[in-house]
Amino acid sequence: MTIAIYLAHLNPVTNAHSEIIKDLTKSDQVVVMPVRFLIDGNEVNSKSFPFTFELRKQMLESVFGDSITVSSNYTFHAPFKKYFPPLVSRGSWELRKEILSEIEGDYYTYTGDKAEGLMLKIYRLKPKVGQRKKLSATSVKNDMYDSVSGNKNDWEKQVPKSVAEIINKNWNIVEKFASSEDNTMRVLGMKFPREGYT
Repeated sequence: MTIAIYLAHLNPVTNAHSEIIKDLTKSDQVVVMPVRFLIDGNEVNSKSFPFTFELRKQMLESVFGDSITVSSNYTFHAPFKKYFPPLVSRGSWELRKEILSEIEGDYYTYTGDKAEGLMLKIYRLKPKVGQRKKLSATSVKNDMYDSVSGNKNDWEKQVPKSVAEIINKNWNIVEKFASSEDNTMRVLGMKFPREGYT
């Protein structure tokens, strides 16, 4: 069976993510790799990346059980600048090696982003580029942060019910980041924490 590798932030897991994963499981074995950023082994979380890898893994497993594998192999280790420039930096090739370290047999990577698909192709990660979904984790996060301020909205309808329950149990994380600065930066279209970049 072919392995579909889904590399994504999943912060949080949305209905769009669930739909993508469900479609992938119809024909392939699915390995989901939520991205993480580590400084000396500790995960960096921020307004853009509020939920830890373990919480996102819990979200995925609450929806899919053991029908998918959740892997921590999509990990950037500080200093994050060592992954740039792509193709030239040793760090970027080490990341590719880490992503594939537990993948045996035929595989492909899935993305809904054409630019990301091109980058995955350059790294010989056999991308399949699907249709980009309208619902984004960023819009769900923004709705959650707005609800902290008392603005009623329907963020809970934009995530699977079990994911909403996990978020509500960990609402202190949403409250913590709702009024904080977004300490991230874009590098070649991808967000990275400022802390640990250099």
